[in-house]
Amino acid sequence: MTDKTTWLITGASRGIGLELTRQLLTNPSNIVVATCRNPPGAKDLSALKDSAKGTLHIVQIDVSDEDSIRNSVKAVEDLLGADASIDYLYNNAAINEGNDTAFTFQSAVLMRTIQANVVGPAVMAQAYLPLLEKSKKKTIVNVTSGLASIGLDLGPKNATYTISKTALNMLAYKQKTERPDFTVIVIDPGWVKTEMGGEGAILEPEESVSNIVRTVTGLKHEDSGKFFRYDGQTLPW
Repeated sequence: MTDKTTWLITGASRGIGLELTRQLLTNPSNIVVATCRNPPGAKDLSALKDSAKGTLHIVQIDVSDEDSIRNSVKAVEDLLGADASIDYLYNNAAINEGNDTAFTFQSAVLMRTIQANVVGPAVMAQAYLPLLEKSKKKTIVNVTSGLASIGLDLGPKNATYTISKTALNMLAYKQKTERPDFTVIVIDPGWVKTEMGGEGAILEPEESVSNIVRTVTGLKHEDSGKFFRYDGQTLPW
């Protein structure tokens, strides 16, 4: 019997999260817990069940709501069964409220962005820690952005989004150093043609995600704490 690999993905109803779920479900050994804010409205996500070779479970999680995250754990445990574990926690969900700058952003926008993009992934890891600990892979993937790299020097654009993703990078470092038995990385999916990426984006979701799957499934424990691009290249902090 083929060993099963369990993925928990946030923000799976559209964009990169939806495409990641779709590609993972082409492999019958994958169990995907795909989460989103509004499962009844996630028609494209639900439709994946029709062609899935793997197993798809859909669970409600709003990463901006700590109670939503913590209350989801029992639902996931019930779906996965008594020996439930999570091999890959894939923190994909995020918000970006627009192209602001350090001297023009609104404090309320920054607070909402930090809540969704930093606090959300942090609480996800805390809430699902017991299920991650039961896995052999113990892998956390935090989706960041190349904009979050100070070393790439990408200028003043998208200040609140960039600040949140730079903070997420530090969260991953703290997780890695606290739990050296885990593999924790941050990954930049590239500039992808999604609702968030916009019309000017250069990558198709299929291309980004196929590279992401190869990079993430090829991780070694010594990769923990690294900042990857979708294609496996490392980026400067």
